[in-house]
Amino acid sequence: MTAIIMWLWQVAVVALLNLRTIRQRLGTSAVAIIGIAGVVATFVSVLSMAEGFRKTMASTGSPDTAIVMRSGSDSEMVSILSREDVRIIGDAAGVRRGANGPMASGELFVIVDLPKRSSNTTANVPLRGVSQAAFDVRPNVRIVEGRTFQSGRNELIVGRGAAAQFAGVELGRTIRWGQNEWKVVGIFDAGGTMSDSEIWCDVSVLQPAYRRGSSYQTVYAKLESPEAFTKFKDALTTDPRLSLKVLRETDYFAEQSQMVSTLITTLGSIIAFLMGIGAIFGAVNTMYSAVSSRTREIATLRALGFGGGAVVVSVLAEAVLLGLIGGAVGGAVAYVGFNGFQTSTINWQTFSQVAFAFTVTPGLIGAGLFYALVMGLVGGLLPAVRAARLPIVSALREL
Repeated sequence: MTAIIMWLWQVAVVALLNLRTIRQRLGTSAVAIIGIAGVVATFVSVLSMAEGFRKTMASTGSPDTAIVMRSGSDSEMVSILSREDVRIIGDAAGVRRGANGPMASGELFVIVDLPKRSSNTTANVPLRGVSQAAFDVRPNVRIVEGRTFQSGRNELIVGRGAAAQFAGVELGRTIRWGQNEWKVVGIFDAGGTMSDSEIWCDVSVLQPAYRRGSSYQTVYAKLESPEAFTKFKDALTTDPRLSLKVLRETDYFAEQSQMVSTLITTLGSIIAFLMGIGAIFGAVNTMYSAVSSRTREIATLRALGFGGGAVVVSVLAEAVLLGLIGGAVGGAVAYVGFNGFQTSTINWQTFSQVAFAFTVTPGLIGAGLFYALVMGLVGGLLPAVRAARLPIVSALREL
């Protein structure tokens, strides 16, 4: 026990000596801190993009809402349903009934081109044909400017996210797609869900405009309760007239977010790893400089009986401190610069744009600090070993 206390005392003495001399090496220390801060800021900001996209997709789903598509479909784009299919789905067991009848919304999903506000490029934007039932199924959707579209008219309402990201969809504007002109009559807020990235219109107008006859692509059904999903699914999948795929809305959108989130996370991690290598070299140079400037001090301590292990731990402690400072600075830069930043990216499974906000979470900040800690440890390891192996006699002779 006494030996352990003595060793810890030696570590503390040498570490304090190292930390007291940081002011003399502000230039080299700042290089390491800035390098690590840059890596952490990049790492956290890129992953916050994936987190924001995932959060938007995850918040879209509701456990008491089901989505129904043609069997074999992996997205709305490749599904097709008949009017009779939609009627049967609406009458199925487990569907909630409201004042206007079954809360089941047959919908049509097409892609239109709009220019981005942030560049001269165009983007694929989802145009969704819906009926009044869509507002019953999605109670979080509310008109915040103007009014909703009227049945039978070429009128549009635009999600708040789409209105912020794309040009030409301001309230009162007229848009021409193909042979049809549409007027924007309202802006709606869907509470940060994927619907905020969409444009809605009357499905009975969209069908002939895009030569879809009386077909639909999906049905969103509000269920009596989350537990009613099994009853609803069994009623549809066992009906010999139908060939359908039934999913909880939460499961569907979680699956939709997986590809993009994985891609962004993988690319972000690779970029951060490559940048981290450069930051580690910066930390190595900083700690080698620190050891070189204190060669005689370290040799004196060794001559007085301080062990090599205490020297190693003390040098690593300084490297870790510099790493954590850099990590904290990088995390702060990422939070201030990117948290809440609005952008859009393509959902590769529907080939349409999704508007979302970067989300810097405590978990991401913690991951950034851990990465900074690792860079500090790796960067300080070789200089620490060199410091412990300094020949005492020759080191004492150095000027």
